[in-house]
Amino acid sequence: MKLVYVFDAYCGWSHGFSGTLSEVASRHPELPVEVVSGGLFTGSRRVPVREFGYVQGANAKIAELTGAEFGEDYERLIADGSFVMDSEAAARGVAALRQAAPARASELAVALQRAFYVDGLSLSDPATYRKVADQAGLDADAVVAAFEGSEVRVAAGADFHRSASLGVTGFPTLLAVDGDSVTPVAQGHATADEVDRRLATLRTL
Repeated sequence: MKLVYVFDAYCGWSHGFSGTLSEVASRHPELPVEVVSGGLFTGSRRVPVREFGYVQGANAKIAELTGAEFGEDYERLIADGSFVMDSEAAARGVAALRQAAPARASELAVALQRAFYVDGLSLSDPATYRKVADQAGLDADAVVAAFEGSEVRVAAGADFHRSASLGVTGFPTLLAVDGDSVTPVAQGHATADEVDRRLATLRTL
C-alpha cells in the first residue's frame, strides 16, 4: 500500500493540511507518498486574485481549523490583488522538485506551499525553486533547469490527468492505494489521528 497526496500548491486548504501530511509521513515511514498536482487555477480560473473575493475569509477559517500560518508577505500579495495564481507553473515546479528527490516529494510540497503562503513568493518564478532547493540541500541549478525545461510541462499535464483519473474533485485529497483499490483517507481537513484510524480500518479489511 502507498499514499497518494493530490493537492494544488495554490490551494489554501492544501497548505492547511501540510501539518497533517508531515505527521502522517513521519508516523508511517513504511508507506511511500506519491505527490500529484491538481489543476485548481488553470484556463479561465487563471485570473488576478482580486477576482476571488473569498480568499481572505477562507484563509481565516483554514488558520482557525488547522493552525496554518499565513505570512505578512503573503498577506500583502493578496491585499494588492493583482497576483495571478497559475497552477500549471506550480505543477511544473512540483515536478522539478519531485524529480530531484522523489522520496522527499511530500516534504518538498509542504516547503513549496510555505514559500507562497508564508514568504509570499510566486510559484511561477524560477528564483522560488532555487530558494526551496537550496533550503532542502538539493542541486538548485538542476531544479531550476528542470522547471524551465519541457519535460516538466509533460509531467504537469500527466499530474492533472492522474488527479482526474483518481476521481479527485477537491484538494487536498489523501488516498490509500493498494493495487487497484483506491480509498480516500482524508479530504479537505483531517488530523493525523483521523488518518491513522482510517488506515487502521483498511488494514483490517
